[in-house]
Amino acid sequence: MSHEPSAISHVQGRGLPLRGHDLDTDRIMPARFLKAVSFEGLERHLFEDDRAANPAHAFNDPRYTGASILVVNTNFGCGSSREHAPQGLARAGFRAIVGESFSEIFLGNAAMLGLPCFVADADAIDRLQTLIEATPEVIIAADVASGAIRAGSLHLDAAVPPALRDGFVSGQWNPTAMLLDRFDEVRAVAARLPYIRGF
Repeated sequence: MSHEPSAISHVQGRGLPLRGHDLDTDRIMPARFLKAVSFEGLERHLFEDDRAANPAHAFNDPRYTGASILVVNTNFGCGSSREHAPQGLARAGFRAIVGESFSEIFLGNAAMLGLPCFVADADAIDRLQTLIEATPEVIIAADVASGAIRAGSLHLDAAVPPALRDGFVSGQWNPTAMLLDRFDEVRAVAARLPYIRGF
């Protein structure tokens, strides 16, 4: 049985515009939900405190139900390194995030889940968020290799960091799956190691 992850070269779907800078992982996934043994059900708690405090929060807006591309501003996912934040987003059905900038740790955690993060300039992000707010049904198409993003008549230039981009398009974005796919080689190496064989 192959565990090799498939390549991720294109992502397409409706968007959810989430305005605001420095949205940290504690806001994305409040700390009290980190005690779960598994990541199951985390999608129900995304931005829970922000949503309770602000009924107009984008995650409360029914127009964006079923959106699969999140559009954010600067320094998204800053704060603690909790994997629960991108886990919740992925489990909620998001398949890509487009933003001005991302925390480096969040970026890596998202990549390990097959969730590419595209970076574009502030003007491009504002235009995309404004378009989605005006026409929530617009379909966004994002090309991982080139970074090109299209939404209706809007065309934007973005980019996925090169090492992550190469991993997505080659299907080598998940180290665990790659290790499991070649586990016979792991066993062969283990058999040669004296501290595994018991000297």
